[in-house]
Amino acid sequence: MAKIFCINGPNLNLLGKRQPDVYGSETLKDVETRLVALADSLGHTLRCLQSNREYEIIDWIHEARETAAAIVINPGAFSHTSIAILDALNAFDGIVLEVHISNIHRRESFRHHSFVSHRAEGVIAGFGTNGYDFALTRAAQLITDQTATL
Repeated sequence: MAKIFCINGPNLNLLGKRQPDVYGSETLKDVETRLVALADSLGHTLRCLQSNREYEIIDWIHEARETAAAIVINPGAFSHTSIAILDALNAFDGIVLEVHISNIHRRESFRHHSFVSHRAEGVIAGFGTNGYDFALTRAAQLITDQTATL
């Protein structure tokens, strides 16, 4: 049983309230409840975190270095601006999967580039909150693959 962190960035605390036409009506709590159950069914534990503060996200990534096998991260707008989050992820030896609820490539041009993508094993965008489920399932598969090769 491995620990996986699910880290959400700025404004994701407003999920279900902010631009439901883009992000859907599900709240972050709804998503987290579903993901914790999914992680349990996959034989792993999930720690869900959200912050509007870049430094907290970096601190959680640093914590994950010691305690987690994988990070599923939706950095929100920090995707496009934060070299500091990229640097923190580069110091993490585990699996990183990036999630975006909307398809960032169909939105404003400044959203097309993500610094986090340079570190992520995979990027899931445009599948709504189901992207988290896909990322968590893939993280569990990659953890199993790594364990099998040890």
